[in-house]
Amino acid sequence: MKFRIRNTEPRDFAEIIEISAKIYRKKTAWTVRELESHLNIFPEGQFVAEEISTGKIVGMSASLVVLWHDYEVKENWEDFTDCGMFTNHDIENGRTLYGAEVMVSPEIRRSGVGKRLYDVRKKLVKQLGLLRTRAGARLRNYHRFAGKMSADEYVELVKQGKLKDPTLSFQLKQGFNVIAVVSGYLPDDPESLGKAAVIEWRNPDKNS
Repeated sequence: MKFRIRNTEPRDFAEIIEISAKIYRKKTAWTVRELESHLNIFPEGQFVAEEISTGKIVGMSASLVVLWHDYEVKENWEDFTDCGMFTNHDIENGRTLYGAEVMVSPEIRRSGVGKRLYDVRKKLVKQLGLLRTRAGARLRNYHRFAGKMSADEYVELVKQGKLKDPTLSFQLKQGFNVIAVVSGYLPDDPESLGKAAVIEWRNPDKNS
């Protein structure tokens, strides 16, 4: 499949919402109100993957810039994104691109779309002269192991390659490092049981 990455436009909202409803429960899918807010506040930080032959949206990423010192590392997704509205975006003072979302349509996973969305985010970090990008990696397979080990132990085994997590294993391959393991990141997520790894990719053009 041939696709291109471009900035999100209002005409993409319906398809973004459709993809998110497939991945998450319908009540936690993205809304038009949230997506409009993203474009109003930080349009250059929002991207979609578009299939060239059909114009169909097959993936998206959403991000904002935050002043990391305003937050505790163990805060949850709603804190870092102002409940998904991005109204806490701080381009003047912030030096961290916070990755609120990367998602790929379930039918075309492992097609390279996810990698391209992460690559364009790294490129944006360099263009803006930011220090890094950080995000919360929900531990999608943790529910299978919760009775046997802690989330910290699970993450360590994923880092060692002894366990595979659909989200975190992929992100580690994209050059991210784990800087913390948190509880309550997405409290209502049945797969992760609210657990997430806080991940970071540092801008190689910056020394501090």
